[in-house]
Amino acid sequence: MKKTWKDAVNQQRVELARNLLTPLTNISEACEAVWPDREALDKILLDNFEKVPNCLFLYALDTCGIQVSDNVSKKGLMPEHFERDRSHRPYMCEPVPSWGFLLSDAYLSLRASRPSITALQVVHRDGVTLGYIGADFDLRDLPVTGSVYEEKAGWQQIKGDPAIRSAVFHQRRVDSPLDKNFDVGIAIIRELMKERGMFQTVLHFSSSRATIWFIDDPYRYRILDHEALSDPDVCLLYPARPYPKDALIPANRIGAILRAMKKLRFTDETFYLRSASINIFNGKVSLTFSCDGSHYMDWKEFLEKDENFWFGTNT
Repeated sequence: MKKTWKDAVNQQRVELARNLLTPLTNISEACEAVWPDREALDKILLDNFEKVPNCLFLYALDTCGIQVSDNVSKKGLMPEHFERDRSHRPYMCEPVPSWGFLLSDAYLSLRASRPSITALQVVHRDGVTLGYIGADFDLRDLPVTGSVYEEKAGWQQIKGDPAIRSAVFHQRRVDSPLDKNFDVGIAIIRELMKERGMFQTVLHFSSSRATIWFIDDPYRYRILDHEALSDPDVCLLYPARPYPKDALIPANRIGAILRAMKKLRFTDETFYLRSASINIFNGKVSLTFSCDGSHYMDWKEFLEKDENFWFGTNT
């Protein structure tokens, strides 16, 4: 079974916790002997700061969440944080597991409003909890320990604006300039995608425009308005390019996908396609309807479903 994004996040957290457990345990054991002497705690934290990989701040807290040390950072001591009350911060509101180590959920930092995470290691003496060693991390400083997460391949349906859904029966499709010249528009899109290096497009049928991305310049999008989508000469702006061998959508199926989108645009005057997208590399199409519901699916699955699925008894 392909893992979800939550599974991927959990894998990252397990790897991070594994890297932090030993150094924070060693620091807590060293701090136990001098607790709660501020200067002695600061020295231990300073001496061990570099042993905590990617750490932003290191500090000691009592059981009420009050800081009993300064903050320690790469630049040294930050005494202004002594006696800081952290009791209401997200990581202090999570229960520490019985083994004495907590890796918090991600939260926004107060200092920079950036996604952050905190590790807490219990400090105890003779079975009594004295406090915690806290280590803060900025998520941008943490390494990605696994492969880049890939979205699940199956069909996803996402509901849109409730206000639009509730008013859907009070609206009807009005022909846009693209609707009136639809066949020319999709022929241009097919040409650009099959022959001229366009790998992704978002077709806004209701507003008669297309947002497009090209292999030669993938980080910038371009917009074709309804005039461009009605004039085949626009294809001359983009040089011919071979269809990518690693595309998941075969070149000879682009036309079928566009024709299927045309049916969804015109079959029903109340429930109709407002916008759609195609990405040849991940093999996905997306559809957004007049009820503001959106669907994301594999191109094969899309072509297998006819208008009865979308508008008939199978909906």
